[in-house]
Amino acid sequence: MTAADERSPLPGREAYLARRVLDALLREDYGNLAGRVSRDRTGVALTLPSGRRVRLVPGGLFQDFAVDPADTPGLAEVLAALEAVADPADAAGVGAFAEECRQALRALEAHDRDRERVLAHLADQGRLGPAGYDSLAAFLDHPVYPTARCRFGLSEAELRAYAPEFAPTFRLRWAAVPADRVVRGPGRAETEPWWPSFRDAGLPERLAATHTLFPVHPLTAGTVREIPGVVVGATPYLPVRPTLSMRTVEVVASAGPPVHLKLPLVTSTLGLRNRRSIKPGTLHDGAAAERMLRAIAARERLPVELADEQAFAHTGHEYLGWLLRRHPPGEIVTVAALPAPAPGPGRVIDELARRYHGGDAMALLREYLTVLLTWNVRLFVRYGVALEAHQQNLALVLGRGPLRLLIKDNDGLLVSPDALAAAGVPVPEFRDERMLTDDPHALADVFVTITLHLAAAAIAFDVAGARGVRLVREVLADALDEYGGHPMARLLRARTLDAARLVGKSMVTAGTLVDKARTGARDVNKYYGTSGPNYLRHPPAEPARHR
Repeated sequence: MTAADERSPLPGREAYLARRVLDALLREDYGNLAGRVSRDRTGVALTLPSGRRVRLVPGGLFQDFAVDPADTPGLAEVLAALEAVADPADAAGVGAFAEECRQALRALEAHDRDRERVLAHLADQGRLGPAGYDSLAAFLDHPVYPTARCRFGLSEAELRAYAPEFAPTFRLRWAAVPADRVVRGPGRAETEPWWPSFRDAGLPERLAATHTLFPVHPLTAGTVREIPGVVVGATPYLPVRPTLSMRTVEVVASAGPPVHLKLPLVTSTLGLRNRRSIKPGTLHDGAAAERMLRAIAARERLPVELADEQAFAHTGHEYLGWLLRRHPPGEIVTVAALPAPAPGPGRVIDELARRYHGGDAMALLREYLTVLLTWNVRLFVRYGVALEAHQQNLALVLGRGPLRLLIKDNDGLLVSPDALAAAGVPVPEFRDERMLTDDPHALADVFVTITLHLAAAAIAFDVAGARGVRLVREVLADALDEYGGHPMARLLRARTLDAARLVGKSMVTAGTLVDKARTGARDVNKYYGTSGPNYLRHPPAEPARHR
């Protein structure tokens, strides 16, 4: 095969991406696309601005109708339709999204070429660590965001070197930062045996008297080098592997429970506005949220653990900071990996079930859903807390008795100060005031779009189709029944089990297409305005098919 042949598009990938993009635009009703849906004796169809009628079929979990795979328009036609229906004020966002689609397609094609090699590489490792499971999770696309494979501005070579779906190992860069600029969290990382000396990082030892070492992702080293007073070492040091978030890496040299480093990246994912930098305030807020959740978990005695995220440092610059995450003992498996292909036969959940649940994948799924929904319903009803802990920020802890649920990355949760105070838990002093609200419907929006849609239903549906969704309903009903007529339980039941429709997030609209000033969204990750069928009342017949 020639180099030119290797670069040629693979059959079906453009159609796959075009279908996901058009589904997302229809679900979010961008440009009033839903008003172009019609029904006649031949079925349901969407009429594009060009006049072409695209057949629609039942839409699965999150939308009423989706593009018929047998009648998918090309990506160029979808983007032309987007441009035709867009508000002129969104021209820049529409252009950025078109580029996002092109980069996502290139990433899909590159991963298809490497898929078998990556699976063979992971199979050779034997028992996988968290980063290995995250590489398998990266084989699956995001349940609703169509172009999640795009990391803005990164080349194919950079994706192969640093993206989790390629399962690479690489070494970090290190920077000497003037010590008087550094703000630290309550924890410490420099005591880790793998933490380098200045000489290890290719820096003069004399700098140790006045400077502090900061780990730097190789993709961010150029940006850090331009910060006045900061010196980037010449020697890459410390092998790491990327996790599903890409900006968080697993330290290969760490003995004992896994250790992660979260580092800023100069790119965006899940939308142009979702920069992968690290705003300094989020480090403080995540640590404060963890302490709050630990206090609640100690009261409730549920099978839940919190990752230790108290060690961090920053300088006030969004591309110069780090977070050290320590995990508890046990086998750590990111929830997003459960439906993913295993290196051997079957899926990850099948392989885990063979080792921990007598081969019963549904029993493992039920145990996970029971812990997930019992914990999150209790947080919501008793404490007025809604976690932004989706399938990427949750993990199973296995091999230490019954399954335990691991929670991490807590800087996006919502808290009701009144409810928390009434429960006798001190209200954290968050730096981001958007984390505090006494609006129970705002809390319910997060519960539905994160806990229910992403952490529960999307996983259960991909594992077991309608049977999995019925299991979600059963477990959620049991969790709510514990609280009888409690007002918060009644509200959550009304917004989930009894709702005519379920709220959704307009991720493409807020993430790339429409400027924040026009959406009015305080947080692009909490921008609602769309809804879908209540799959808890009417489970779809077929499982979603994410590649």
